[in-house]
Amino acid sequence: MEELTFKQPSMADRRFALLLVLAQVILLAVISALPGRTHWPVPPALRRAGYLGIAAGGCLAAVGAASLDRGLTALPLPNDRAQLRTGGLYRWVRHPIYSGLLIGAAARAAISGNRWALVSFMALAGLLTGKAQFEERHLTARFPGYAEYAAHTPRFLPRLRQGGKP
Repeated sequence: MEELTFKQPSMADRRFALLLVLAQVILLAVISALPGRTHWPVPPALRRAGYLGIAAGGCLAAVGAASLDRGLTALPLPNDRAQLRTGGLYRWVRHPIYSGLLIGAAARAAISGNRWALVSFMALAGLLTGKAQFEERHLTARFPGYAEYAAHTPRFLPRLRQGGKP
């Protein structure tokens, strides 16, 4: 848990981080609120799997958030209480909160039968990728061990290797 002296992010970085969060909230709200359509059929089995995906994504995001303890912040900038987490879910992926959001949003879009929910999900996936890259630049500057951790830990989806080890 190495740490350099904490340097507050610039005002421009804080504004950009806030815009990223605002865009994320809007896209999640759109995906959640769009009514069901008939752009594709949604069989009962897919609907059940989708609800499980929404629940699993929510649980994954909640566990990832709880793991950050007092370092949790809505902005993609480490706060002064942040510590580098490399265990638990963070052993498998660098951004389990984003992974959970993506799983839940993909499931919701799939069961909506609404092409605009799918388009919104794709926009969310692009946004979270950019948000993660922005956050990783700040984590690399803050924690000397982050670059090495990032080099062997995938961003959103865990690697499955023989023996089930990451």
